[in-house]
Amino acid sequence: MSSEEFNRVWLPLSERFYRVAYYILESEAEAQDAVQDLFVKLWRKRDFLGAVNNPLALGLTMIKNLCLDRVRSASRSRTVHPDPELMASVTAPDETLDEGLINRENLKRIRDCMARLPEKQRKVLEMRIFENMPYSEIALRTGLSEINVRVKLSEARKKLKRMTSDEDNR
Repeated sequence: MSSEEFNRVWLPLSERFYRVAYYILESEAEAQDAVQDLFVKLWRKRDFLGAVNNPLALGLTMIKNLCLDRVRSASRSRTVHPDPELMASVTAPDETLDEGLINRENLKRIRDCMARLPEKQRKVLEMRIFENMPYSEIALRTGLSEINVRVKLSEARKKLKRMTSDEDNR
């Protein structure tokens, strides 16, 4: 496949690939990187792309897989290698007065953001985080199904993350 043919067939699909990547990764920069990685892979396999009947379907499948790989590797790196400075600030019993004040201010800010969450999301988040309840117990107490509990928890975490990052940007 020549570069002109590649540009004619594949480049017009880039916006669709970006939208899928952004939906999965929830970050403009990550989505742009994923689309760029996709085009690098496609370019390397350009000799075989002439036989593809549905470029959109192939591209969407590839971008979805690339994004899911990125999400998986990011979650693995977060759980396997916690930030030593963060762990030290959370667990240090001999924190200085300034560190203690900063930690209390951060906790207050997070609590204030949690208070602005919708009631169900806030309750589910508090039960899971502060009371360390399993999903089944939260479902019994709230009258929601376990799946709905997981959805509410995910929504609450996303909103909380957005709210705290919005406050950091002020």
